[in-house]
Amino acid sequence: MKMSPAKRWIAASLAGVLWIMPVIGSEGLPHFGPGTASLAQAAASIKVTKLGEEVITSGAVMMKYKFSTTRSGKNATGLADVIRVDLSNPYVSLDVMTGKGGNLTTRQSTGGMAAETGAVAAVNGDYFNTNGEGAPIGGQVTGGVVVSTPSQLNGMYAFAVTKDRKPVIDEYTFEGLVTAEDGSQFPLSGINKGAYTPDGGGSTYSHANAAYVYTDAWTARERPKDSSASPTEVLVENDIITQISEAGKPLAIAVPKGAYILRTHGLASQFVTGHLAVGQKLVTDYTLRSKTTQQELDPANLQMMIGGHTILVNGGQAATFSRSTSSLGGYRARTALGYSQDGQYAYVIAAEKNDNSAGMSLAELQSFMTNIGVWKGLNLDGGGSTTMVDRPLAETSTTLTFNTEYGKEQRSIVNGLGVFTSAPKGEVKGIKISGSPVLLIGQKASYSLKGYDTYYNPIDVAAANPAWVASNGSASVSTGEVTGVKPGTVTLTATSGTASASTKVTVLGGEDLNGLSVGTATAPLMAGASVSVPVTAAAKSGATISVPNSALKWEFVGFKGSVQDGKLTVDSVNPGVTTGYAIARYDGFSTAVVLSAAAASTWEDFENVTYPIAFTSNVNTVTGTAGVTAGSAERAGSKVLSLSYDMTAGSGKMYAYAQFNGTSGKSIPAAAASMSIDVMGDMSLNWLRAEVVDSSGTTAYIDLAKVIDWNGWKSLNIDLSGSGIKFPASLKRLYVVNVEEGQDERAKTGTVAFDNISFVMPSLSSEAGLPKGTAVMKIGSKSMALNGTDKPIDVAPVVKGESTYVPIKYVMDAFGGSAGWNSSTKKILVLRGAKVMELTVNSKEYVLNGKRQSAEVAPLILQGRTLVPLRLVSEQLGLTVKWEQNTKTVTIES
Repeated sequence: MKMSPAKRWIAASLAGVLWIMPVIGSEGLPHFGPGTASLAQAAASIKVTKLGEEVITSGAVMMKYKFSTTRSGKNATGLADVIRVDLSNPYVSLDVMTGKGGNLTTRQSTGGMAAETGAVAAVNGDYFNTNGEGAPIGGQVTGGVVVSTPSQLNGMYAFAVTKDRKPVIDEYTFEGLVTAEDGSQFPLSGINKGAYTPDGGGSTYSHANAAYVYTDAWTARERPKDSSASPTEVLVENDIITQISEAGKPLAIAVPKGAYILRTHGLASQFVTGHLAVGQKLVTDYTLRSKTTQQELDPANLQMMIGGHTILVNGGQAATFSRSTSSLGGYRARTALGYSQDGQYAYVIAAEKNDNSAGMSLAELQSFMTNIGVWKGLNLDGGGSTTMVDRPLAETSTTLTFNTEYGKEQRSIVNGLGVFTSAPKGEVKGIKISGSPVLLIGQKASYSLKGYDTYYNPIDVAAANPAWVASNGSASVSTGEVTGVKPGTVTLTATSGTASASTKVTVLGGEDLNGLSVGTATAPLMAGASVSVPVTAAAKSGATISVPNSALKWEFVGFKGSVQDGKLTVDSVNPGVTTGYAIARYDGFSTAVVLSAAAASTWEDFENVTYPIAFTSNVNTVTGTAGVTAGSAERAGSKVLSLSYDMTAGSGKMYAYAQFNGTSGKSIPAAAASMSIDVMGDMSLNWLRAEVVDSSGTTAYIDLAKVIDWNGWKSLNIDLSGSGIKFPASLKRLYVVNVEEGQDERAKTGTVAFDNISFVMPSLSSEAGLPKGTAVMKIGSKSMALNGTDKPIDVAPVVKGESTYVPIKYVMDAFGGSAGWNSSTKKILVLRGAKVMELTVNSKEYVLNGKRQSAEVAPLILQGRTLVPLRLVSEQLGLTVKWEQNTKTVTIES
């Protein structure tokens, strides 16, 4: 086949680096150096349940699956998303998306590529070298034009669709020739390739003694980097040689539009010197050849091709892995492609790994694929690269189908597979209401009416001014603006002409929440103090919603104040009060701001550090520095703690510590309810933590950020109220973690910095001053011995079942704090130090500092008195409870 220089080459690379290090695929280290394939794992037993499906466009359907399996005797469940593409439908097609502007060496997210190309759905694509220029490892054809040529690596499969719309999965080699005007020829090794180590070749270096073509799709000026081969380059425009570089020196230009550069080294360079001259004609020819059948494949007959890794399914059965998968282990997010036995359907598959899904092993992925009807399938890049986007019905753009391993973060990758529609504009087929499925009381939200045509593509119906109706009083609606009124589910209906659409909107009540959190959980207790108190609700469904001010009722304990427009203002403080509480209630569910005379205080700003700070690691080959340095940019003129690390020579789970004061750490003198710290991120996607040793000698690990997914400075606020740390304590280390799983997805070198560490210590004014001592109560006795002195109580403790119940008011009186009773709601509000606890009679659920939790027993009313489970309340409030069976006595200590 003659490769016409007149047509645009959208080219790709066999990505890699010198085999001093392996090419890195983003879900692990897929062994791309020479080696033998490992056998497939034992077939995984996996149960698959289809949850539902929705049309994306004519010929493409999004299907949602749940899977369950047993791992080491424990049940594991997860979710997988499958786009089924009907290749017999003339209006839908698959094609490969490439970087930015359709160019190589310009990485972009899956969603970004979909938006740029107009894809209605997409997934991430081929493996790539994260340290390379940005080109796929496998072969690629986009829009019927060769983009990438296959690598000389064994067991690397590719997925293709022919121009007559037949799917193919096979392993291919590339064969090419360069022909000079005098008839001399030299082998062509590939098109737009990064450097790598070929399997079974005579050289360690892919570009040694070889000729490669680079087209204008290769935007990097180096062709390629780290090749260990000094090139002689030839510029070819319209089949004519227009420049030849000095031997051993590349042309100092990017590839001009419509041209290509022949990059040569060694023997290939000698061919250039002996047979090529400016002004002469140069011809390049190439073909693909199946490794399994030895048949030639004309790329001109392909609509698209994308490279992958091992084959997973063949003949409807789990296949032996075609290449070592030892580095692709674990339970990760996965991406795969396959097709049905009759060739009608292509399956674009993504297994989720996030808070809702446990990920898959490769063996489980094989089982899943055979369960849903895949006849032949291969593995694409997974782990942190796994990303799927789709265009919901009647919408005009794609959205993230599920959270990636890094949350909403979409990794920048080298190519992806897009689903495209070419359907003409059809007639209106249906309409749907677009808007949030949940609201809070008092929340206002806008809803819109959107339509789709007979090809399931979006069509404008908004001009018809639809009429809106809400089915009941849980919400009100006016011209598309809906307001939550009371808990319940309302049917929202919009009518446009003869067409109508309905959707369910649930107005959440307190019983529907798992938590309420205040943006500022602590504040200074002083007249005139004013802080912003935005409140966020966490629904049991997983949704997170900002609570409108109008939906909140505030109660103030220990001070007089007000909340207006989301701002809490202290008007006056009650005499003798050092800790106050601003309690926010949403439909009976509570959270609180703890106000203290010793509110957030700067613990360390690194301006005058008098103790040593040192770098250390768990791996002796991990290097770095830690110390106080001058700040820069927005921190210019101040000092910060800088932590630089280099983990490239390490392996396994690696830590880079900034260690405070040798092994002693720096003291946190009193109980802290929360911690704030300014952090300069390095976008490394590593894990950021702090290590604290408490007064009992127990080490506590505090997550500052699960993923460092930002550059520059950012303020982090960490709730410590449920940490179980016994104060006083010591902060020993701030550190970066690079865990072993998916390690190549995160940077192994970087620099983070810290500044302005503060702790909110209401204990300085409350818990530190709370009474210490011992109280003894006896079952059936209306007397309590407090530090040896008997005091009367109006109701005796009782044992019911295996639990001891007491009147909590007397415990609070003895050890500080307060307990209040609301007879109408049957709720008990307990306040002590930084803890705010709300219990409900006959309910095992309680709320602690805004978070719903569950106990084994519930408060009860006995003989007209409210009694609470002693151990639950006392231990949650920092007290120690001991039970003496023989004497039926309870001892409480603080």
